[in-house]
Amino acid sequence: MRRSKLLYVPFWVTIVFLYAPIAVVVAMSFNSGKSAYTYEGFSLKWYGVLAQDQRVIDGLVNTLIVAAGSTVIATVLGTLLAVGLARHTRSRALDAIALMPAVLPDLVLAIGLLLFYGLIQLTLGLYSVVLAHGVFAMAFVAAVVRTRLANTDTSLEEASRDLGAGPVTTFMKVTLPQLAPGILAGAMLAFTLSLDEFVIAFFTIGNLQQTLPIVIYSMIRFGVTPEINALGAILLLVSFTAVIAGQRMTKIGEARAQD
Repeated sequence: MRRSKLLYVPFWVTIVFLYAPIAVVVAMSFNSGKSAYTYEGFSLKWYGVLAQDQRVIDGLVNTLIVAAGSTVIATVLGTLLAVGLARHTRSRALDAIALMPAVLPDLVLAIGLLLFYGLIQLTLGLYSVVLAHGVFAMAFVAAVVRTRLANTDTSLEEASRDLGAGPVTTFMKVTLPQLAPGILAGAMLAFTLSLDEFVIAFFTIGNLQQTLPIVIYSMIRFGVTPEINALGAILLLVSFTAVIAGQRMTKIGEARAQD
């Protein structure tokens, strides 16, 4: 049965709607003129201007620090949470609570974290954003790892315990290698989410330091410039590279696990 070509029209319309604005941002980042809306010729000068903007460089460094730290926290806690919910404590209520940071609006989560920091009298800074992003991304890591857990062979863990291995040894020698592809995928997802997260960082970072999304927000308040387009193109490249690297490492991990 032949499919009508009209069925592909909604698909391509959706693709164009989603990716055309991104393509425009990348194209206009190579604009030689100062206008962000009129293309006047090819040039790389805005990338040079961007490289000399100390505020952008500081924001990028802060963002990478936050993303790296929160990824470690989210990966460790998310993996342990997934294993605990899937293997030891099965409860729909706990499942809902564990995934709540992923489904709550960012604004609600950000206000809640800010109130909590105020309650415990924690001074705001990069470390407070690291903790906040770790809590936010932990739910996503747990969801990814739980999906991987559903496809693992529990008989290997049972055989390990029957042979005298303790819970820690079984987890480190049997469970963890099977979960490696899911853990890598969850870690890359956590890193990408933290990289461009704005609302939670805005509420929990304080006034002395800024992450890159906050720097971008402060810059576009006075209008979009080709420098912003260049920065957006770079962030797009970083995100794209992270996604491809995560998929590649996941495939390699799955291949090794099968061997």
